[in-house]
Amino acid sequence: MAKVFDFFKREIVFSISLILAIISCFFARPSIDYINWDTIILLFAIMLVVEILKNLAIFEIGVRKLLAKISNTRELVLILVFTCFFSSIFITNDVSLIIFVPFSILTFKKVDRIDLIVLTVTLQTIAANVGCMVLPIGAPHNIVMYTVSHIPFESFFILLLPYILVSVVFLMILLFFVPADKINLPKFNKIEFNGSNFFKRVFWGIDYYLLLTFIALFILIGNLESIPVFKLLFKKLIVGNEVLWGILSSQIISNVPAAMLLSGFSTNYQSIIVGINIGGFGTLIASMANLISFKILVREFDSFKIRYLIVFTALNILLMLLLVGVYFLI
Repeated sequence: MAKVFDFFKREIVFSISLILAIISCFFARPSIDYINWDTIILLFAIMLVVEILKNLAIFEIGVRKLLAKISNTRELVLILVFTCFFSSIFITNDVSLIIFVPFSILTFKKVDRIDLIVLTVTLQTIAANVGCMVLPIGAPHNIVMYTVSHIPFESFFILLLPYILVSVVFLMILLFFVPADKINLPKFNKIEFNGSNFFKRVFWGIDYYLLLTFIALFILIGNLESIPVFKLLFKKLIVGNEVLWGILSSQIISNVPAAMLLSGFSTNYQSIIVGINIGGFGTLIASMANLISFKILVREFDSFKIRYLIVFTALNILLMLLLVGVYFLI
């Protein structure tokens, strides 16, 4: 029993997702078709590439080049945060975080400033979720809505522009609270490639529980959508309240499934797009990208789990409320 409890604490997101998925199976017949295998395979491939880069010391080389050009911690955090913002525009928020959160953690280890990791990863996650609004190819939920709605690229951008601007200002204000301490560069040893057990290290480094978490969530959502009482309830409540339900449903099932769910009951696509993008901020589960950052951080620093959840949730809810205010103002 102690081992089960320890596992639950260590893999709390996966454990809760699995329990909810199992409970939902008592009310609906599960189907393997609910699982988006393209997403699972893509995530696996990205994590595989990242582990290869880490074991080839590519990240180590990149960190050293970055540190050679940075003078203080505020500059460092700013670059790491806005790297996620700009990269998420083109390679999606999920991919951006899978690549740059491990890079950031390694960077702070090198300069002995792990005290900045929690805030930086939180801001990186927010930045990735903001950057993915710029183009409809920036995140899975926007890709879903773009293909369903056929809204032109420029209209998509203009629709979300006010929320992007407010979010960027929000990030810049928070960056002023990062101390501008001088970075003390460590003495670097010569980089040597360790070829022993290379592929074993690569495949052992992949977070398979993250993949299983996504599978459990897909099954949970698929079951909920197939339960008649939920279908009737959604149809009655969603139409005319798309923004509200986009925000609320994202907090519970994340914004990718929320996009698929809401677009099945309403053709007010612009409101759904606004709702699910605002809804990406808030709880840890509001965006799949949020889960990715959390899992990467906790894997390296399990002791930071509670502190990260507090900082992440507080800042995300604050931004979400600001963006809701923007929606009512415009």
